Amino acid sequence: MRRKTLIAGVLALALIAGAVTTAYALQLRVGELLVTADGGFAPKALPKHENAPITLHGGGKISTVSGALPPILQTITILFDRHGSVVTTGLPVCTEPKLQSTTVAAARHNCPGAIVGEGFGHAIVKFPEQAPIPVSSPITLFNGPRKHGFPTVFAHAYTTVPVPTTFVVPIVIETIHDGVYGYRTKATIPKIAGGAGVPISGSLKIGRKWTYKGKKHSYVNARCETGHLQAKGQFTFSDGTFLSGTFVRPCSVRR
Repeated sequence: MRRKTLIAGVLALALIAGAVTTAYALQLRVGELLVTADGGFAPKALPKHENAPITLHGGGKISTVSGALPPILQTITILFDRHGSVVTTGLPVCTEPKLQSTTVAAARHNCPGAIVGEGFGHAIVKFPEQAPIPVSSPITLFNGPRKHGFPTVFAHAYTTVPVPTTFVVPIVIETIHDGVYGYRTKATIPKIAGGAGVPISGSLKIGRKWTYKGKKHSYVNARCETGHLQAKGQFTFSDGTFLSGTFVRPCSVRR
C-alpha cells in the first residue's frame, strides 16, 4: 500500500487542471478550504467534425484561507468532454512490475516508448510535535494494459523523503455516455504516511505522438464541435467537505 500514497494525491491535483483544460483559474471554496486549478491545451484551433492531436497542460493547488494545512483529499472524479479521444494503437505498453522499486530515471529507462505525460507533485507530511516536512517528486505517466477494454495509465514517482520510496498508481480511463461527457476517471486517494501527509499541489503535461505501420497517431485528441471543451471535477475530503466545479475552455474551428 505504501507505494501508492504520495503519487496518488499529487497526480490527482495535476489531473484536475492538466486534463480538464480550464479557460481561467478555477477557484472552489467551502469555508476555509480552497481548490485552485488552471491549465490549457494546444493547439486551440481544431477541426469541427474530426479529432486532431492536442497536448494538455496545467496545475492544481489545495490550500486554506488561514494558511493551515487543508483536510486530506480522499476521492476525485473527473468527467471529460465527449468531443475527443484517447488513442493507444501501436503505443508500447508498460507493466507494473517494470516500475516497482525504481527511481524516476530507471522507470523511464525501462519503458521509454510508453511515456505519455510528465509533471511534478508536492505534499506536506506533518507528524505530531514535528515541523512539517515538504515532500516532492517528478511524475511520469506510462501507457498501461487495457482493463475491461478501457485504456489505463500507470503514474510513477520516486522520493527520498522521508525515506527512499517508489510510488505506482494505476488509473482507468472509462468511456461513458452522460450528456456532454464521454470519459471518466475516478480515484480513491490512499493515506500518505499513515494519514500524516497532505497533498498540496501538482502539475502535469500530457501528450504523445508516434507512427505505427506508417500511420501517425496522437495519445490525446479533440475537435471543436461546440466552440469549447469542458469537464466536471468532484472532490471529497477527510472532513466531509465536497467540492464540485465545471471547467470550460474555448476553442476555434480550424479553417
